[in-house]
Amino acid sequence: MTHNPGRRGFLLGGAVLGAGALITACTSNEPAAQASTPAAPAAAAPGGNDAPGEKVVIGFSAPAADHGWIAAIAKNAADAAKQYSDVEFKPVEPTNDINQQISAVESLIQAKVDALVILPNDGQQLNQVARQAMDAGIPVVNLDRVFPDKLSYRTWIGGDNYGMGVAAGHFIGKTLKDKGVTDPVILEIQGIATLPLTQERSKGFADALKTYGFTVTAQQDAKFTVESGTQVASNLLQAHKKIDAIWNHDDDQGIGVLAAIKEAGRDEFFMVGGAGSANAMREIQADNGVLKATVTYSPTMAASAIKLARLIAQGKGMSDLMEQEVPQSITLASETITKENVQKYLPLGFES
Repeated sequence: MTHNPGRRGFLLGGAVLGAGALITACTSNEPAAQASTPAAPAAAAPGGNDAPGEKVVIGFSAPAADHGWIAAIAKNAADAAKQYSDVEFKPVEPTNDINQQISAVESLIQAKVDALVILPNDGQQLNQVARQAMDAGIPVVNLDRVFPDKLSYRTWIGGDNYGMGVAAGHFIGKTLKDKGVTDPVILEIQGIATLPLTQERSKGFADALKTYGFTVTAQQDAKFTVESGTQVASNLLQAHKKIDAIWNHDDDQGIGVLAAIKEAGRDEFFMVGGAGSANAMREIQADNGVLKATVTYSPTMAASAIKLARLIAQGKGMSDLMEQEVPQSITLASETITKENVQKYLPLGFES
């Protein structure tokens, strides 16, 4: 959810954190609208792990908020930190430049923060500086894009990219089967094709479609930008005179995809989005276009990352679990939003 990859609505499922529920938690380059970001997490409960404890400083680094999903990531992190009187939130300047993000994280290491929450532009390229933090005794909560070396992070939390593809594939496969469609033309508009998260989404999509006897007819990546979304969708529409279904990985770039579809006057197919933006949910709710569903990948995962970092820095576990320490990995579920359930999810959508 990514650009220098920024990625990528509301992920249900997830763990329970402290006395209150752990907020559950892909992605374009367009300036973010003023966020009706997913609603800020509820105020911390007075007892249990949420009760004030040892003061901790939590450093935070993420890509530039150049599209709705990343803007929502930053807002959720800041809002979660504000809930706790024992947390000092220390964000660094967001950037899409790898070297600048490395330098920013190094400055947090030098400041000897108590914990770090990092959403890297690229997990591979930020792996070494995250390892430096861990070696310096600063626990790292790796958000979304994973560092390849498990010694580079204490805990990873993020969305289920493979699960996104599976959810989209099952919605499309079942819908086509129910319509009695055979040998359908199914198109896939990816984000950034070289990213592992994109490859996981595509694999989940292909695996789910296979259970219905279907395959992807054509796929092309749209770089998580509105402009590329428009261009790629236009090219695919011209190349395929008949289409049955489209899965677009990202609701931010989906603005451009939908614009191209409307411009072409095509409506013989249906489309599924990805991430759970508010504008995509409103399209689904209106039910007057091709967009019929979106699969979630919520930026509220950033709020959970801050909560986890606080617990780790204070030496606490997750009080609803038997274990004494915070788990090493938390994968949040991907839900399918349709007109039947969109009302429930709409307040949690982020503005593209």
